[in-house]
Amino acid sequence: MIVKNFELNKKIVDKYRFYLLYGKNEGLQNEIIQSQFLKNFEGQINKYDEIEFLKNFETIITELLNKSFFESNKILIISRTSDKITKVIEEIEEKDMTDIKIIFKSGILEKRSKLRNYFEKNSNLITIPFYEDDVRSLTSVIISFISEHNIKLSRESINLLVNRAGGDRKNLKIELDKILNYSHSNNKVEFEHVQRLTNLAENYGVSELADSCLSKNRKNVSKILNENNYTDDDCILILRTLLSKSKRLLTIIKKFNETKNLDNAISNIKPPIFWKEKENVKKQAITWKIDELKGKIYKISEIELLVKTNSGKSLNLVSDFIVNF
Repeated sequence: MIVKNFELNKKIVDKYRFYLLYGKNEGLQNEIIQSQFLKNFEGQINKYDEIEFLKNFETIITELLNKSFFESNKILIISRTSDKITKVIEEIEEKDMTDIKIIFKSGILEKRSKLRNYFEKNSNLITIPFYEDDVRSLTSVIISFISEHNIKLSRESINLLVNRAGGDRKNLKIELDKILNYSHSNNKVEFEHVQRLTNLAENYGVSELADSCLSKNRKNVSKILNENNYTDDDCILILRTLLSKSKRLLTIIKKFNETKNLDNAISNIKPPIFWKEKENVKKQAITWKIDELKGKIYKISEIELLVKTNSGKSLNLVSDFIVNF
């Protein structure tokens, strides 16, 4: 059954057990979960990634059923769900778990998605689509935030923040937190400050974080981590980017060892390296030995596995790993 996010209320939350929240606007998804499900909730909250949940499904459900005799009111939040989990939901529906609510979070789901269709056609399940925020809704979030924290921003600054949010209040919240931190030691937050602060995400993206690791520039790694409010959901992207760049660098070093011509090794790599990157890649190639870099590549895979099985600790795991890369 389809319910719009603004229609969700206590009556619906109390009545139904299974919820599918899907769509691009993860920031609004998180707000709804917090305001409608977790606010003033005193029971047990368990969070899983879909991969982790499916891998340990029998154990998780058995533990929940056993504990139900001693504890009431539980909420499970399962992130990054896909069609793979549909059959498992059918199994859970048959079990006596009246004191447990399960929230399935997902990104964009096509109309032909089995998971989406299963929820939409079942009157006992609730599905809530989340679309991109428009200019009005994002502006409202900004005005509410700056009013709460007594921050003055020009209309030009507000428009800039709306533009850089990319239609998702999760992104907007990251930028607003930067401005709030800046305002603690600066009474005025001018347009130039907002422009510089919110541009950090562009300057210090995941790609530059990976490059700093491979350049063994710990100072810059720490700076990037401090300047960006990365979330648990960013961890896989960070690791995959670092893994991809590490494998590319390993190929270059092997070719360099064979030909003794570093420029040629870099020029012949596929896909080609953009000219702005070449000097940085040269320095990286000279810095690393093959066995040392291979060890790091294996370690990245190990950390990714840990992240997938310990979603609640993923940001700490990744941060500790790349700081000491």
